[in-house]
Amino acid sequence: MSPYFRRYSTVTVIDVGQGDCILLELKSGENILIDTGGNLYNKGKLSENTILPYLKSRGIRFLHALILTHGDVDHMGEAIDLVKHFKIGKVIFNGGEYNDLERELIKVLDEKNIEYYKGIEKLNINNNEFYFLNTKIYDNENDNSSVIYFTLDHHKFLFMGDAGIEVEENLILEYHLNDIDFFKTGHHGSKTSSSKKFIDIINPKYSVISVGKKNRYGHPSKEILKNLASSVIYRTDIDGSILFKIKNNHFEIETCVS
Repeated sequence: MSPYFRRYSTVTVIDVGQGDCILLELKSGENILIDTGGNLYNKGKLSENTILPYLKSRGIRFLHALILTHGDVDHMGEAIDLVKHFKIGKVIFNGGEYNDLERELIKVLDEKNIEYYKGIEKLNINNNEFYFLNTKIYDNENDNSSVIYFTLDHHKFLFMGDAGIEVEENLILEYHLNDIDFFKTGHHGSKTSSSKKFIDIINPKYSVISVGKKNRYGHPSKEILKNLASSVIYRTDIDGSILFKIKNNHFEIETCVS
């Protein structure tokens, strides 16, 4: 669909195996990618074989923003290849110290004169406001993940990166988060995230777990699936890529197993 003729916004959780990659296509025409997926052994292949073809299939030629929730390979391992082969307006990093992978990416951003920002609290894209709720600095990369909250057509979205239970506790204290429509679970359904207390408070309608088939971590945890049982659960290891069309008062959902 051409970005200039959109009648509604879409959110696609792209199946990148054991990792995260989420595409936002805003009704106003802008495109945002949150994370890129990736692994240590096939750098560039996921971008070449999955992400870039999907962007082009959607008629997308420009990303207004690339948001990297944190510096782990399974969330930003394809960022360098993507930046080299696709037009990107700006890159948003999480808070905390840069790691080696982030510094390597920054060299490429400097070479291509692409703006980048770190540890922001709010991003304005046209009339859309994206809030970065996790402003504390922790002693590990997962808990330093950007936690992103926004609304589309009055529907509430909450993306957790790999943030864990300590972050969830702080979010409960600082924000009034309830009746979330679309919840991207933390840390691929690991038992380190999505505590029952947190899930009971945010009360998600749809929960999405981005996770690889038969991954060696045993994600998602049975405990977490139980915590999420009151919501409708989608999983990339079972459902493939998951596309949500946000049409005023309702979602339309499509899945695609590759």
